[in-house]
Amino acid sequence: MSMFNETKSKINRLVSEWPRGTPAAASYLKTKGFSHDLLTQYKKSGWTQSFGRGAYILSGDRVEWPGAVYALQSQLGLNVHPGGKTALELKGFAHYLPSGNRTIFLYATQGLVLPTWFKGERLGVEVSLTRTNLFPAAPELGFSEVEEKEFRIRISAPERAAMEMLHLVPGTVGFDEALLIMENLATLRSETVQRLLQACRSIKVKRLFLAMAERHGHPWVSELDLSPVDLGRGKRMIVPGGRYDKKYRITVPIDRYEEAAG
Repeated sequence: MSMFNETKSKINRLVSEWPRGTPAAASYLKTKGFSHDLLTQYKKSGWTQSFGRGAYILSGDRVEWPGAVYALQSQLGLNVHPGGKTALELKGFAHYLPSGNRTIFLYATQGLVLPTWFKGERLGVEVSLTRTNLFPAAPELGFSEVEEKEFRIRISAPERAAMEMLHLVPGTVGFDEALLIMENLATLRSETVQRLLQACRSIKVKRLFLAMAERHGHPWVSELDLSPVDLGRGKRMIVPGGRYDKKYRITVPIDRYEEAAG
């Protein structure tokens, strides 16, 4: 086989196996036998384009943030996933408002560094990356998948996503917005909630999650056994000058409905 034909069959294989809508990290392509010189040649020949530094896309392909997350997870093996509000949006529990820039919430293990090509402005979104070890006792619990046309990505299941969202209250995510989203979560699986509550390290998250779920009267709450769940001691102020929830010992915003009723 001539050098030209060998190169041609190699690029044909690459193009046929490349999931549309995803970038390919140069380091990943290298492990598949595509040298830097070969990748430069493909780019010059118009097969591929650069996607920032250290990644390529097929010429003319459109890459959005899920495709970029696919590359992080499946090619680079990074422990990062869409969670919180974004995972709830993807499963239809939260409706994002398309006004202005959309924020995608990614959660990762502590110390994780994203590659330089993974940039919000390149993907048309704001990226909020939270490095946290929220569930140290069960890092693999509470995940789901979403399928795009040619690839899948791992995201948080709604039970885990709700707790990840509350981790960012009242800073990045507003209390009222979180309360509104929690209202949609009447169908959570009590066994998964139970295991996540037992594994969750944040006292604030557990108390807020239970207080909001009870407030909405979700049926799965009655199936929980809170005796093995560590809810900590003492009071926690979520917002200053708010209303004190005696049961969960947290200070939350004064409810507009309660003010009207009171």
